[in-house]
Amino acid sequence: MLTVKLSPAALRDLSEIANYIAKDNYPRSLTFTDELYDACASLTTNPLGHAARPDIGEDLRQKVHGKYLILFRVGPKVIRVERIIHGARDLKNMSFK
Repeated sequence: MLTVKLSPAALRDLSEIANYIAKDNYPRSLTFTDELYDACASLTTNPLGHAARPDIGEDLRQKVHGKYLILFRVGPKVIRVERIIHGARDLKNMSFK
């Protein structure tokens, strides 16, 4: 059974997303963060069905949630979410480890 773990960078991303949304709509920041957590948890169902992103990182895959990308790697027992970022960001200049 695969489990999902969020990297320290992904946890920081979630916090930054929540803080940004909370400036305008605190209740929505909470519900959107929950949606992102749920989207990460759902990766255990067919994780290899998501698009590979070798252009930005070795063994990296992405799941799209609204305007955000959940970038992850699939290991033998763990799916590691590396980053959760807005799709408009410059992915080629980011770190995914």
